[in-house]
Amino acid sequence: MRSFSFSFSRTLTIAVSVLVFFASVYAQDPSGAKQSLLHDPLVQVLISKGILTQDDAAALERVPVGQQRQQLLLLLRKKGVISAGDLESLSTPPASAQVAPDLVASTTPMLPPAVPAAVPETKPTKPEAPKVIPAVAPQRVLQLEPSPVNGMVPDIKLGSGAKLKLYGIVKASTIYDSSSPYGTDMPLPGFINVSTSTGSTGFDPGPNGAPEFHAKARFARFGTSFEWPDASKNTSITGKFEFDFEGNFTRSLNRNISTVRSSQASIRLAYGRIDHKLSDATSIFGLFGQDWTPFGSSTLPALYETTGLGLGFGTLYERAPQFRFGVGHKIGGSRSLFFQPEFAVVMPAYGNDPKSVDNQLGYGERQGADSARPEVQARFVTQWQLDRAPGVAPAQLIFSGVQGERTALVRAADVPLCPATTAGGPTNEKVFQDAFPSGTSVSSERWGYTAEVQLPTRYVTMSTKYWRGADLRWYFVGSLFSNFNDPGSFDTGSPSVEGLSNDASSALLFGFRGGTPVVAPQRPVRAQGGFVNLGFPLGRIFNAEPSGRNAGWVLYLYYAYDEANASDVRHLGNQRQKNDLAAATLNYKLNNLVSFTLEQSYYRTRAVGDPTGVKPFPTYRGFPARQWQDIRTEIGPTFTF
Repeated sequence: MRSFSFSFSRTLTIAVSVLVFFASVYAQDPSGAKQSLLHDPLVQVLISKGILTQDDAAALERVPVGQQRQQLLLLLRKKGVISAGDLESLSTPPASAQVAPDLVASTTPMLPPAVPAAVPETKPTKPEAPKVIPAVAPQRVLQLEPSPVNGMVPDIKLGSGAKLKLYGIVKASTIYDSSSPYGTDMPLPGFINVSTSTGSTGFDPGPNGAPEFHAKARFARFGTSFEWPDASKNTSITGKFEFDFEGNFTRSLNRNISTVRSSQASIRLAYGRIDHKLSDATSIFGLFGQDWTPFGSSTLPALYETTGLGLGFGTLYERAPQFRFGVGHKIGGSRSLFFQPEFAVVMPAYGNDPKSVDNQLGYGERQGADSARPEVQARFVTQWQLDRAPGVAPAQLIFSGVQGERTALVRAADVPLCPATTAGGPTNEKVFQDAFPSGTSVSSERWGYTAEVQLPTRYVTMSTKYWRGADLRWYFVGSLFSNFNDPGSFDTGSPSVEGLSNDASSALLFGFRGGTPVVAPQRPVRAQGGFVNLGFPLGRIFNAEPSGRNAGWVLYLYYAYDEANASDVRHLGNQRQKNDLAAATLNYKLNNLVSFTLEQSYYRTRAVGDPTGVKPFPTYRGFPARQWQDIRTEIGPTFTF
């Protein structure tokens, strides 16, 4: 999801434009020479965007106030943000700004107007492009440093004082899959819907593996950033609302035939955030609403396929309703060291969908909420400037973790019978109903942790993540498994009978231990995985002209894997266990708003198999198979605004 934020080169362009505007206003107000620039919103924006460092700000602080503006211009020239021509034009205020009549009229006698000298007409000069091609910036969707007060340049300003800035992305792509057994326009792991008892499957797409062609436009995404006014110079209030059309296809009377062109809009992000500056080095924040989860979402790959973004193949990410709080502290130094611990209370969700349509439409899933407790997540971020060359983003080291619980409830009416015909069954077929007259429940735990590293340098940027945990289906990993029933605590030869949970999204297993009716514990499926993503700024590597057409070439190489614990998967039958993904993505940036991408990828799933060899492998192309694979090609343009 490379397109969540503007590119670094566009950030530089915006900064130059804002700087030129600020310089012209500043030149018209000589009183500004008596005020320090360090607390100006523009300088704070330049720091937050990584154009200026804390060391740069400290150096400006040591310069006499009257010389700070010139020193700032020299610093921006040195970093390649402005050109020599920009420096010269900004260093000398225009003749019309040398005198400010509105400031001196009350103390200066009225004089006859002077005849202005003839000034030769000059054409405005076009600002030169940056002198360096930016390095590849990591995909970062979670905000780290605080929002500056009055840091937004709005597209719309409401009468209430609130500011709005619009943005969006439109992507159109054509896709060829060598095997797409589910008919989807995004890849999913193989061997889904395999029978847990025999290994037979409805997965088998037919004799040729179901190659498919798709043309997709439902990637379209739109959003608005907000900033609300506040009386305090140390408090900023911001927010975001973002939606796209990558949700489900519409099913309604006038859309049954044309569903493929009628996808539904769905909310991605919707939150408000408050940042408060405690000191020059320390700030705190609170975020309220739906955002990316602090567990696992800090590091994402630069894949062109974003409907799933490696769903089931090791990426690990999620967005969820949450209350998140954090403290950021700037240590500074030559590497601009920054720390930020965060803690979040998150809506518990497990992705175990209700089987009845009315339940699913009414409240989605239940088993997370039925635990009657929140999910707890945390992350710790360390940021520093690894490579101090121009146009290189800071590096980050992130650790994150999650702990939660799900509960499956069974009503008394859903406790099963144990017919006398059941092998080893008792004579009283209502034995379980008698033992659980009010129904029963069973719970399982979710846990997980990640270690993530993002290392941008001038010639290559590496982003990598390792994760490990249990019941991570909601985070699109663990081969998309949640939990399993463990009958290991039953008596030898004990009958076992299934009873559906309230939402019918899982079945509980009833049996006997020591002759007493019990429910088998449910265990989370354990898994591990991760990925490595390398980004190469080809234009910079091959010394292309920064303002030329060849400056925008970028190559990404990607590999990810997702491996569920084999002993856990065998409780679910002869199902998928290992999934991996390899991709090469070539991106050409025509300008700051338009790019073209070609992505060649390889998706693979392997079934776990049975050590005894008793159970057959799942059926694929009419025969038992342990491996499924898809060679995928996707190409198309992306337009941003």
